[in-house]
Amino acid sequence: MSAPRKRRAAVTGIGVVAPGGTSTETFWKSTQEGVSVLDRVTREGCEHLPLKVAGEVRSFEPSAAVEERYLVQTDRFTHFAMAAADAALQDAQLGQADTDAAPFSAGVVTAAGSGGGEFGQRELQKLWSKGSRYVGPWQSIAWFYAASTGQVSIRRGFKGPCSVVAADEAGGLDALAHAARAVERGTDVMVAGSTEAPLAPYSMVCQLGYRELSPVADPERAYRPFTEEACGFVPAEGGAMLAVEAAGAARERGVPVRALLAGHASTFTGASRWELSREGLAEAIRGALAEAGCAPEEVDVVFADALGVPEADRAEALALADALGAHGRRVPVTAPKTGTGRAYCAAPVLDAAAAVLAMENGLIPPTPNVSDICHDLDLVTGRARAAEVRTALVLSRGLMGSNSALVLRHGAAEAS
Repeated sequence: MSAPRKRRAAVTGIGVVAPGGTSTETFWKSTQEGVSVLDRVTREGCEHLPLKVAGEVRSFEPSAAVEERYLVQTDRFTHFAMAAADAALQDAQLGQADTDAAPFSAGVVTAAGSGGGEFGQRELQKLWSKGSRYVGPWQSIAWFYAASTGQVSIRRGFKGPCSVVAADEAGGLDALAHAARAVERGTDVMVAGSTEAPLAPYSMVCQLGYRELSPVADPERAYRPFTEEACGFVPAEGGAMLAVEAAGAARERGVPVRALLAGHASTFTGASRWELSREGLAEAIRGALAEAGCAPEEVDVVFADALGVPEADRAEALALADALGAHGRRVPVTAPKTGTGRAYCAAPVLDAAAAVLAMENGLIPPTPNVSDICHDLDLVTGRARAAEVRTALVLSRGLMGSNSALVLRHGAAEAS
């Protein structure tokens, strides 16, 4: 296996806006307790749609988190990103003065799958009902997948590496990897992650073509991966942003290293070809472990992709056995997203945040609403499991065929 990286990318801050909590503290509380917040969709204009269950962010007030001049030119998914980025930077003890001192060494990378659908729908309705003079100028950018990267960088004055990853749901992990590699090349600070807001009427109609979407209207039974009753996934909004910097620099600042972004790899196996995702996901796992210099038996927990489609669940269970050997059947596996919904690109970033918190608290969160496992996995259900977690493996697959794996190491590993 390859040697660990010399300039090690570390997570020093976490910001969360999610159905399970609009702060890192409330998110972790609901996650460790296995609380399910899936419920009937309440968003205006969605009542008649066949998609009945989702994970909604219901306690977020944009005007309390974002200045008016940014609110009017951005969509809900960008409001989430700006609020989460602020929280991550505050958690990392990186104030405006710190980044103002070296603006070209601070950057942003995000991933997005749904874009600014709510903003775009509103402006298009104005176009068709009133005419082009009633369409605001921000329509040209607010819907765009790169809007969150652009607005966070402008608002914070970041002039370093900025990008957006287009890689399916797995892009959330790829964004974290891009941030890690920027830090390894010398960038001081990267804000990285993903937020989504796919629950506006237009965005929801676009999702109805996904055969993997759960048709079940009972929130407790709509999203049950790795069981005989698996019938698809439930969508969600929200997400997380992480502050990433060199571990050595964090230590010099006197800031705790919360985790190391130790290894990452990605593959592509084609849209909805879930039987092929077994090989692709296993290869991504092997690549991530190799980059981290990590043996399979060192993995203490797996945060599963957990799509909830029988053939996809089977492929993921087999991929773990293929990549981790016998350890793949013994290692604890969890999927907290079954209690909050699958927030597309943001889902694996929320899992990465939960993995960091699991390492810090010595607690593996459970998989809500799931029992009677029908695969050869040690899936954590019911209640959280106490465990010493030094290494976490986070997995993600996209509906269009991307597969990614990320290895996170406990912050104490930085000193070893």
